[in-house]
Formats: sequence, structure tokens, C-alpha cells
Amino acid sequence: MNIKQQTLAYFNHFHTHPEVSWKETETTKKLAAIMTDLGVKHHTFSDVTGVIAEIGQGDEVVAVRADMDALWQEVDGILQANHSCGHDANMAMVLGALLYLKDEPLTKRVRFIFQPAEELGNGSLSMIARGAMDGVSHLYGVHLRPIEELPFGQVTPALHHGSGIFLRGKITGVDAHGARPHQGKNAIDVIAAIHQFMKSIYFSPFESYSAKLTHIQTGGDSLNIIPGSAHFSMDVRSQSNELMKELQQKIGDGLGAIASLHDVDITFEWTDYTPAAEVSETAMQIADAAIRKTLGDAATAAPVHTTGADDFHFYTIKKPELHAAMIGIGADLSPGLHHPDMDFNHDALDIGARVLANILKAT
Repeated sequence: MNIKQQTLAYFNHFHTHPEVSWKETETTKKLAAIMTDLGVKHHTFSDVTGVIAEIGQGDEVVAVRADMDALWQEVDGILQANHSCGHDANMAMVLGALLYLKDEPLTKRVRFIFQPAEELGNGSLSMIARGAMDGVSHLYGVHLRPIEELPFGQVTPALHHGSGIFLRGKITGVDAHGARPHQGKNAIDVIAAIHQFMKSIYFSPFESYSAKLTHIQTGGDSLNIIPGSAHFSMDVRSQSNELMKELQQKIGDGLGAIASLHDVDITFEWTDYTPAAEVSETAMQIADAAIRKTLGDAATAAPVHTTGADDFHFYTIKKPELHAAMIGIGADLSPGLHHPDMDFNHDALDIGARVLANILKAT
């Protein structure tokens, strides 16, 4: 089996064995077994999932990161783990790069980081806390891109992800009989006010942002009770970390005003913050040159600005001197990331593996 075929075989295994954030137990075991079979030095952790492997010799360390977790979503009417974000492909491409480099003479150490819980926005922090960045000067990530961003065969040296965060809130009003609405404080009225308020949030159109309700839970099975309490959640995104702070302030002020207007209590917390990309010009230029060497100028795309978020960027937030960039792989991916039926051209896996190998060699 050649490297292209082996990379596809890795993908097929991970695709058919998805595991959600912090529960990537069998995925970790499989990755460790692969490293053992290849004779690659590696270690796992007693308290979290994930694998760190290393090849080569020398004082200098460059690294590449792949995320491991799947989403929990409904697929054909069944709730299940599903690799609709392409992390199965990311692992396969990084493993393919390892295969291309394993028998090469290396004057530096190349570290392979298989990270849990990207979908929760904090798995990278667990790897940082466990030494994944110790001694690392350059770090690269990789991710398949939807077809509207990059077609198959195109590769970008940098993804400029936006910032993302969740808000989880609770409304506490007063239940009432359906015939006596004046005796209650209707949480559904408050939800409607929050929804309308969020449609009135405006910042400069030259920088992308969004804020929307993504979860509402209120009431029971009795249709003659006006519910006084509700739980709600928001997904909030912006292209920069600075704008994210302004968004959070405006939303917090708005929720306070709505609570006062409706005479209810609204409590909330911000969770699972993911920072916007801080792309290193140095890392991007190295990646650009390696892509051109591997695929040619015509296949080398410009940096992509995307509203999606990725906890990869915590690595540079926590280690500002790190030279980091995430590589985007065009794969004709459709209907889109996180769609339960997401699919892509599997030939992109070998493209990604070869590009990553050449970037790591050139760094």
C-alpha cells in the first residue's frame, strides 16, 4: 500500500469511528497504535485524550496539529457522532505527512499533535498545558475548506478565522394560567424581545460579525400554562478579537435593558471562547513557497478570510512568539462544513499530506 492509499485508509477508519469532544478514547488508542507500528516515539495522557508524536533529531522543533473530535448531530433521523467538520480528514493528512517525512533525513524535530475537543473551543488549551508547545518555533494546522472558499486542487497558506463564543442564559419570570396572562411574566415574550434586539445590532460592514439565537427551551406539555422561565443560547462571531469585545458588551447591555423592561431576571454566562486568528507572516510565507513547490503557482490560493472559528489560534494567543499558520485545502467540499451529509473529493487528502510534509521540511 503506497502513502496515498494508506492516508485514505486512515481517513476511512476515523470516518467510520467518530467520537465527540473529550471522548476520543478509541481514536487516541488507534493513533497510538499507528505510531507504535511505525516505530515513532509518542506519548498519551492519563487524564485527557490526545497524542503527541515526534520524529527527527536536533534542538529546533516545528510542529503540526490535527484535531480529533466529531460533532454530535442528527444524521438521517438518528442522533450520533459524525465527522462533518472534516477532522477525520485532518488526522489523515497529518498522518500522511508523517509517512512522507518518516524516512527523510531531518536536521530538526518534527512534532505531530493530535488534539481533542476542538469543537468545544478549548482542546488546544489542554495540549498547551501538557507541553505540546515546549520548544516549538513554528506551528501549522490544516483544514479542508468548503467549495465556496476553495475548489479542489487549490491550497491556501493561511486561514484567517474569526472569533467565536457562546452565551448560555436563563430567564426567570412568573408562570401564569393561559386565561390570566396579566398575572405572569411570560418568558416567551422576553425571548421574542431578545430575538428582535439581536436583529438591531450594527457595527461597520467592513468587518464581518454575527449574533444569533441557537437554542431555546421553555414550557412543558401543558398548553394552558404561560411559561415564566426559559433557557436560551447564542452563537456570537466576529472577524477580530477587538470587535468580539464590543459585541459582548452590547449584548450584555441589551439583555440588562430587556430584563428591566419586562421585569424579569436574566442571568447569563459566556462560554467556550475561541480567539480570532493571529497569522504569522513568516509561517505564511514558508507555507506559500512550499505549496508553490508542491503544486505550482496556479494551485496556490491567496489567504482566506472566513467567519468560522478554530481553537488552533489559542496556540499563538498563549505563545505570542510562535510562528503559526493554518493551511486550507480545497476539496470541493459540499454542502458545507457541519452539514450532516458533508462530502469531499478524497484525492485532496494526499494533496494535503504532501503539502504539509514539504512545509515542515522547508521550515
